[in-house]
Amino acid sequence: MRGGLSGFYIFLACITLGVAAIAAVNSVAAMMTDGIAHEGRAILGGDLRISTGQRELAADERTRIEALGALSETVSLRSMARLPDGSDQSLSEVKAVDGSYPLYGRIETDSDRPLGDLLAERNGRFGAIAAPELFDRLGLAPGATIKLGNTELELRARLTREPDVLADGFNFAPRLMIAKTALDAAGLIQPGSLVEHAYKLRLPPGAAAKPPMDALNKAFPQAGWNIRTADRAAPSLQNSIERFSQFLTLVGLTALIVGGVGVANAVNAYLDRKRAVIATFKSLGAGGRFVVSVYLIQILVLALLGIAIGLVLGALAPFATASLLEAAIPVAANASIYPGALAVAALFGLLTALAFALLPLGRTRDVPATALFRSTSDVGRFRLRWAYGLGAGALALVIAALALLMAGDRKVAAIFLVATAIAFLILRLVAWAIQALARRSPRVHSTPLRLALGNIHRPGALTPSVVLSLGLGLTLLVAVALIDNGLRTEIGTSMADRAPNFFFVDIQSSEIDPFRQAIEELAPGSALKAVPMLRGRITGLKGTPVEKLTVPPEGAWVLRGDRGVTYAAELPENATLSEGQWWPADYSGEPLVSFAAEEGHALGLKLGDTVTVNVLGREITARIANFRQVQWESLSINFVMVFSPNTFAGAPHAWLATLSMPGAGEAAEKAVLNGITNRFPAVTSVRVKDALDAVNQLIAQLALAIRAAAGVALVTSVLVLSGALAAGNRNRVHDAVVLKTLGATRSVLIRAFTTEYMLIGAATAVFAIGAGTLAAWYVMAGIMSLPFRFDATVALTTLLLSLLLTVGFGLAGTWRVLGQKAAPVLREL
Repeated sequence: MRGGLSGFYIFLACITLGVAAIAAVNSVAAMMTDGIAHEGRAILGGDLRISTGQRELAADERTRIEALGALSETVSLRSMARLPDGSDQSLSEVKAVDGSYPLYGRIETDSDRPLGDLLAERNGRFGAIAAPELFDRLGLAPGATIKLGNTELELRARLTREPDVLADGFNFAPRLMIAKTALDAAGLIQPGSLVEHAYKLRLPPGAAAKPPMDALNKAFPQAGWNIRTADRAAPSLQNSIERFSQFLTLVGLTALIVGGVGVANAVNAYLDRKRAVIATFKSLGAGGRFVVSVYLIQILVLALLGIAIGLVLGALAPFATASLLEAAIPVAANASIYPGALAVAALFGLLTALAFALLPLGRTRDVPATALFRSTSDVGRFRLRWAYGLGAGALALVIAALALLMAGDRKVAAIFLVATAIAFLILRLVAWAIQALARRSPRVHSTPLRLALGNIHRPGALTPSVVLSLGLGLTLLVAVALIDNGLRTEIGTSMADRAPNFFFVDIQSSEIDPFRQAIEELAPGSALKAVPMLRGRITGLKGTPVEKLTVPPEGAWVLRGDRGVTYAAELPENATLSEGQWWPADYSGEPLVSFAAEEGHALGLKLGDTVTVNVLGREITARIANFRQVQWESLSINFVMVFSPNTFAGAPHAWLATLSMPGAGEAAEKAVLNGITNRFPAVTSVRVKDALDAVNQLIAQLALAIRAAAGVALVTSVLVLSGALAAGNRNRVHDAVVLKTLGATRSVLIRAFTTEYMLIGAATAVFAIGAGTLAAWYVMAGIMSLPFRFDATVALTTLLLSLLLTVGFGLAGTWRVLGQKAAPVLREL
């Protein structure tokens, strides 16, 4: 190793990039998870958080809870904040708080006045604080007046930090915070309103949270509430961080495995350059094991160097991203060094380096000294001992087992790993097919083309290395680009065209007929669909409480939190029965329920099973009468559960409605929004276009991180490609010298090499486009149930990128070969 790192820069870069990617992703995820755990009480709002959906605590429940410690109540709902003159309005996330709020953490505003003073009633008008987005949407400043329901509010400050915002879940609209007394004055809460009552409890110092939680559940088994402790302060965010970090870790592992090909190429080229040294060892009596040990130690030292550099870069990631993440997610990101995340990355890096280095080392062991002294010998032609092949295979299995052990969703991880293995196999078959086609191609008269075809299929050709190194990175890039483009097109254009213009929530039963009349006046010729809606939480399946069930991830979302439920005498027009029969219109027997087919089967349900739902504090058990195929992507009114009408006879409820206005422009939509908001201030109006824009922004943020991870894999592929081309330059020297001796000109050789690289690059691009398109189609159509669209721009870009990389790197390395003097090379032949 005294000769320096010449020939190992690609080796180091491949290991460094893969390790850095895995270390960075897991370190940042650990930072966010630790931040949530450290601020668990502030994020939750207390030691315990008890949410009851659409009902307040009963007197005996409240008395029992208040005896445990300090209690604070908040009420959350969506409603329209509008200007006093009715000229403009904005959807807002209303949060009404009491005088004890917050029990943990602190509210931050752009005012130095305390929260109680900002929300208090003065001169007959309650105060409010709001997120800066609400001020911007309505064009207001602190001191302005808005209307909420039946009352006027004075906006007294901008809300800059809310400690428990994550516990409330995803906020679709800007926050508007008021006092509970102001909410009572607004008159927004009516029977059936979509509202959440949350009770935050602060226990005495040192008291554990789990015993009182268990005691409350035992004392009130029919309460239907949801109780969380500080270690589950923001379960949705925690699950999202875990799943997203798992995905990015798998992508980083893919980059590392692709880099493993570069490791193998670098080791093979290094051993090829050391043939004289190895021959000397063997001539002096050294055995094959000694030769392998010497070079294995050198490779391990270099691998550890690359791993160390990668760990340093990964360890810096939390410090580089902390401020950006704090701006996006309201959690204190206290950057630190995370040994666990770094250890995992180091282990992946070491195992990968060993697995890919064993194969070329194994071929070197039994090469005779006479062959090694020949300059034209090729180490790769000698048979690999089975022990080295088994060792590399065992290390690959350890890498896969470690990835599965780390994964939260082992099914997804297993599919990813199997797909990567299959991709490597297919890429090897593609390279073999390209060589076979070149070998069987008809004889051509063009000398450059004939030389190019010969170079593609000859022994020791670059074809397998180029296809393997570049194919996987380009495939990943094509798949990500097509999925990203498909989602944006579907949500921004196709889905928007199919979706209704508006959703209206919390229409009271006494207002539904006047509401219909108002729509006829404001939007003649439009289509209004309205259905009754209640909120309920599934508490049991087939007689078993849900907390005792093991539910697969694809069905778990149905059991999280409250679900919208409805009843109907007839089958909804946008659904089709897949199993069972619909109940008669005048049915009056035991409660029946129609379940969404895909979600029901994910939960392991079948016809005749029972589902227990808590609605308004009452447990209702219904039997599954049928399953429906539901088209969620239509954005029309759909429910997981539709009950027979007799199930909720006499229960208070509100109505949910959609309004479709074909061909309506911005002015027509604004007229409807203004008219409905002013006539029915308690009704929440959601413009579907605004909702889709918010979803598109979220997709853009996620796509940025995914594209960055895919970019790491592509950069690694490029590095491997350059290393593979550099490794093949030794044979190119002999070929160029012999051809030039036989009369070939530099121009002919350049055209031959360019043609070779173009053919290999084009073939690789065609495979990447096909494989990436297939993967994107499976994700869009098979997993997301969305239509797939092929984008020719992505295909053309991939083709050009592949040609640019192969021809560019190929000619860059070949240019030096063409200038090689003939005499020194001919003497070694």
